[in-house]
Amino acid sequence: MENDKVTSPSSSSSAEKKKEKVGMVNKTLKGMSDLIQYLPTGTVFLFQTLNPIFTIAGHCTEINEILTGIFLAFCATSCVFSCFTDSYVGSDALIHYGIATFDGLWPAPNSDNIDISKYKITLGDVVDALCSLIVFAVIAILDPNTTNCFYPEFGVFQKVLVVILPAVVGFFASTVFNFFPKKRHGIGRIPACYS
Repeated sequence: MENDKVTSPSSSSSAEKKKEKVGMVNKTLKGMSDLIQYLPTGTVFLFQTLNPIFTIAGHCTEINEILTGIFLAFCATSCVFSCFTDSYVGSDALIHYGIATFDGLWPAPNSDNIDISKYKITLGDVVDALCSLIVFAVIAILDPNTTNCFYPEFGVFQKVLVVILPAVVGFFASTVFNFFPKKRHGIGRIPACYS
């Protein structure tokens, strides 16, 4: 005798909703993983770790909205700032870091064999910074805690964004980064000549 499991309409409806929710989460994570490669790892880790704390897992009070806004601005600034950092190997065989400026690397290299003019800010740096900012904004907007904090009634529209936005921004960012490849070895990246 076989045990046939009979499911009620309400349990199958509940299972379909659960399956749909899991599918949305999978799409969100896939889209975010494609985008996240364009951002500084430390900033993303900081955002993923502290955002649920600042937003109280998406249930913000007014003060939490302010703190979350400040935190998001800090993370966005970090993404942009990292696009203008670079490193070089000095004559002492150590890695030195600096900030790219219109004149070269600041602080000026303390090595005789370094041409600081090759470290000037270029159009590619500005485009890279703008794309990094856009990618971070998309990741922040698609984060459920941020969305629930600032836009709690955003649920239906979020489903459309989760499906479309990561693909569109990922394609845009990939295309732009192919035209303007990142040449800097900023903080946390080892210069190619050192490895």
